[in-house]
Amino acid sequence: MSIPRLKSCLSVVAGLVLLGQTLVANAQLPDFTPLVEQAAPAVVNISTRQKIPDRLAGAQIPDLEGLPPIFREFFERSFPPGLGKPGGGRQREAQSLGSGFIISRDGYVLTNNHVVADADEIIVRLSDRSELQAKLVGADPRSDVALLKVDGKNLPTVKVGSANDLKVGEWVLAIGSPFGFDHSVTAGIVSAKGRSLPNESYVPFIQTDVAINPGNSGGPLFNLNGEVVGINSQIFTRSGGFMGLSFAIPIDVAMDVANQLRTEGKVSRGWLGVVIQEVNKDLAESFGLDKPAGALVAQIMEGGPADKSGLQVGDVILSMNGQPIVMSADLPHLVGALKPGSKASMEIVRKGSRKTLNVTVGALPAEGEELASIQGGERSSNRLGVVVAELSSEQKRALDIRGGVVIKEVQNGPAALIGLRPGDIITHLNNQAIDSTATFAKVAQALPKNRSVSMRVLREGRASFITFKLAE
Repeated sequence: MSIPRLKSCLSVVAGLVLLGQTLVANAQLPDFTPLVEQAAPAVVNISTRQKIPDRLAGAQIPDLEGLPPIFREFFERSFPPGLGKPGGGRQREAQSLGSGFIISRDGYVLTNNHVVADADEIIVRLSDRSELQAKLVGADPRSDVALLKVDGKNLPTVKVGSANDLKVGEWVLAIGSPFGFDHSVTAGIVSAKGRSLPNESYVPFIQTDVAINPGNSGGPLFNLNGEVVGINSQIFTRSGGFMGLSFAIPIDVAMDVANQLRTEGKVSRGWLGVVIQEVNKDLAESFGLDKPAGALVAQIMEGGPADKSGLQVGDVILSMNGQPIVMSADLPHLVGALKPGSKASMEIVRKGSRKTLNVTVGALPAEGEELASIQGGERSSNRLGVVVAELSSEQKRALDIRGGVVIKEVQNGPAALIGLRPGDIITHLNNQAIDSTATFAKVAQALPKNRSVSMRVLREGRASFITFKLAE
């Protein structure tokens, strides 16, 4: 075969390969148009107005008599009309924009709490540009979900799915009003599930790389079946715009909240009455675990559900009702989803042994209470480099603890290196409860060397476990 003919054949083959790759790629990319046509009419724009006092309200215009005309004219232009006169104080309006979606034909709408919080007026704009005034049925700041109601009949609605069926890598699509641009459509994939965010203990967020910007909040996240699987709620950004990290509230969580708001006017969540922390590598070694996992119990509220179940400080909760707890943040998600009064089982590790405990879940209190500050007692020193003192019975009662010693002074040594400071209370050392300075000194003297040792410390009412190693 001649060289020109060979080149021609190779060119044809290369073209066929490129065409095949293009066809395969196109076959793998979803067509979103039917989904958008079906779902978009049920997505709404939400605008709010809030009246706030003008900072100049009540201010008095200075006496302008006797000033040259040019200065008097300047001052008159600088102050609003009516200011300084009876009834002349003004109010200005703060406005915000967000998104939402209709979940019932008679006009119930889901959105984010932060979209409508403190609003004096809420306006819902439909896809046909008509506007309806909305009433706030209820809101739940802990999950950032709000339920609205507009007067309407036979309104378009979304199909509600389940976030439990989502898989990482699955295509998802968002419709909303970023920066006020109604019914903008963006798409991406599920990046992760069950994400915990700071100060958001009761929502296992869906993380996506769908472009979400201000104004998208409260809008729906759809799967390829056209079902809502989440409410777009937050973004991680350093610039104020989209950076590929978007977070949505699972629709299962949102619908449970909406149903409770609609029927009971408030949201009830399960509660154990514990303070937990993450189990790192050193803590796992200290508690006899093969690998870091579970939620370490650092504090138990006396008389709470966990206390009544027999849970103890230092226990590591590995599962709740058979669902594994990989990260400590998994526990609040699982407990919060339970109804108060329901029964649950916990698998725990206690001093290297596995046990199963049954607990009757309580109701999450509206607010926590801070524990009292502590003061001194008798002194004792030890090899860790701290001076400790006894706690009086009154102090123990005020702090709601059964034992412990208070640090009066931190000297050079291991305690200083791990960040202990005066006022901290040590309640456990090397998995042993500390009830006196004598017990503390005895346990401290017998600490192993070159092995991770755990210590439970109470600081300003909050308990946590820390680890350290004593060198030879």
